[in-house]
Amino acid sequence: MRGLCASVFVNLTALAEPAAHITKSLSRTSLKQALRPRPPTIQSQHLETMARIFLPTSLADAHPRSGRVNSLWSLLLGPCGVIVLLVLLMRQGPNESGPGKKKLIVHCAAGLRVPVEEIATAYEQQYGVTIELQYAGSNTLLNQLQVNKFAEGDLYLAADDFYTDKAVAEGLAAETIPIAHQRPVIAIRRDTDKSIKTIADLLQPGIAVAVGNPDQAAIGKTVRKQLEKIEHEGSNLWQQLEQRVTADGVFKPTVNEIANDVKIGAVDAAIVWDSTVAMPKYKEDLIAVPVPELDVDPNLVSIAVLNSSTDPTAALKFARFLTARDQGLKTFKKYGTRPVEGDVWAEHPEVSFYCGAVNRRAVEQIIEDFQTREGVTVSTEYNGCGILTTQMKAIHNQSTQLGFPDVYMACDRYYLENVKDWFQDDVDISDVELVLAVPKGSAAVTALKDLVKPGIRVAIGQPEQCTIGALTRRMLENEGIYRELMAKQQTDGEVVVEKISSALLVPDVIAGHVDAALVYITDVLPNTADIDIVRIKANQNVAVQPFSIARTSDHKYLARRLFRRMAASADAFESAGFHFRLGAKPATAAEGSSL
Repeated sequence: MRGLCASVFVNLTALAEPAAHITKSLSRTSLKQALRPRPPTIQSQHLETMARIFLPTSLADAHPRSGRVNSLWSLLLGPCGVIVLLVLLMRQGPNESGPGKKKLIVHCAAGLRVPVEEIATAYEQQYGVTIELQYAGSNTLLNQLQVNKFAEGDLYLAADDFYTDKAVAEGLAAETIPIAHQRPVIAIRRDTDKSIKTIADLLQPGIAVAVGNPDQAAIGKTVRKQLEKIEHEGSNLWQQLEQRVTADGVFKPTVNEIANDVKIGAVDAAIVWDSTVAMPKYKEDLIAVPVPELDVDPNLVSIAVLNSSTDPTAALKFARFLTARDQGLKTFKKYGTRPVEGDVWAEHPEVSFYCGAVNRRAVEQIIEDFQTREGVTVSTEYNGCGILTTQMKAIHNQSTQLGFPDVYMACDRYYLENVKDWFQDDVDISDVELVLAVPKGSAAVTALKDLVKPGIRVAIGQPEQCTIGALTRRMLENEGIYRELMAKQQTDGEVVVEKISSALLVPDVIAGHVDAALVYITDVLPNTADIDIVRIKANQNVAVQPFSIARTSDHKYLARRLFRRMAASADAFESAGFHFRLGAKPATAAEGSSL
C-alpha cells in the first residue's frame, strides 16, 4: 500500500495544479458547496481514471447503488485519496493571516465593483495575493462592521468618505486614503419618450423613479442630504421625492440595482452616480442628466484599513496600489470617476524627511513605527535647519529625485518662511520653550543679562546654521544685549562659542566647558541629573515646529499619513518636553492644498 500511495502521489501531483486553482477560488463559496455532485469535468474524469489504475477493484470498480458514493468520492475517501487532499492543501497553501499573508478581504461599495475588480485582478497577477471582494451598499457594510467588526476583513472601500471617516471615529478603522470624486445625476434610458430634465420632472404623476435607500447606500444618503436643504411646496424636495418613490417607484440597497432598473425599463429614471452611467454595463443604454440641485461638492470615494486586519502592512500595500496615480487611479478614471492626484506607485516607497534636530526625541519612534506598519522607508536627516534649508536651495528644481525632501519639519517657523513657496500649506504641530542650561548647583547665571558678565562662559547656536541660533539672536536683540554679547565674543580671554546644532549645546554644559547655554528645554530634560534649568522671562522665547509637504513630492498621501500619525501622538511630544498644539483629531484640509 505504501508503494501504491507513493505512486498515486507522483501521478496525481500533475493534477493538483488545476484542483488547487479551484480550491483557491472558493472565496465566495464554501468547500461543501464546491464538492456537491456536478457533471463530470476533464479533471474529474482524469482522477477517476487514475483511481481505476491504482486503487483496488473494491474501491475503483464498485457497482453504484442507491446511497453509495461514486468512484470519485471513493478516491477521496480512500487511503490514497488522503494523499490527494494533502497535495491540494499543500499547493493551495494555508489561509494565511499573519505577516505576508496571501489573501486580503475587501468590503467594497457595490457601485464600484467594475474598477475594483479590474484593479484587484491586476494586483493578484503581479503579486500573487488573492483579493476577496465582498459587495454591498456603503452604509450596509458600515452597519456590518459596527455589529460584527468584520471578524474577517482587511479593507473597507466606501462610495463616500463619510462612512470611512465614521469607521475611523468609532475605532473600527485606522488609515484612510482618498480615491476619486463622483456626483449624483439623473439616469434615463437613451430611448425614453419621457421628458426628464429636472428633479421637478421626477415628481410628476406617472414617472416611476428608483432611488438608493438612504440607510443602505451612499447615493441615497447623499441625495437625501442635498434635497432636504431645498424647500418645495411647504416641505422640501426630499420629502416630495420620497412620497413619489414610495407611491410609484422603488428604494433599493445599491446603486447598481437602481441603475439596472432603468436599463431594463422597470422605472423611468433613477438617481445614480455619474460614474455609474459610465460603467460598461450601462453606458450603451443610459444617459446622465446633471441637475443643479445635485451639483454640489462631489462625494469622495475612499478606502480604509480595518483594525480587524491581521496584516495591516499587506492591506496598506494593496491600498497604495489601488490609489496610485499610475496604477489603480487610471482604472477609476477609465470608468467615469474623477481621481485625486494620488501617489506614484512603488512596491516599497522611500520618502525623504528633513527634520530639525530639536524634533528628534519626539518623532524618532513615531517614524520607526510608521515605517514598520506601512512597509516603507522614511530616510530622515536630523540637522540644524539653516543647514537643511541651504541644502534645499542647492537642489535643482526642488526635485525629490535629486534629494529634495518630501517632508520638512522645521525647528521653528523662522526656517520655513524662506523656503515656504516650495511646500504646501503647513500645520504647526508643537512648540518648545528656550531656557538657560547651567551646571548642577551653579548660581552664576540666573537671567539673560548674566550672559554678558565678564568671565561667564557661554554657548549659543550659530544663527545662520540652526534655528536656535536664529531665535537666540532675535530674543537677545529684543532684550538689547545681543551686540554686547558679540562684543564679548571678540574680547581676549572670554568664551562665547557658537554651535551649528542645538544638540551640541548641552554637552558643553555637562562637560564643564561653559557656564551657561541657551537651549531648548527638550534637550535639557534628559540630563537633569547634571544640569539645572533656568527659565527665561522674555518675549519670543518659544520655537514653533511646522510640518509641511513638498509640492514636488510624488508621495504626498503617504506623507499625509505620516502627519496624521504624528497628530495622534501627543504623548510622544509632551513626554519629550514639547507643548502639543493639535487636538485629538485634526481636520483634514481640502484635497491637494494641505495636510
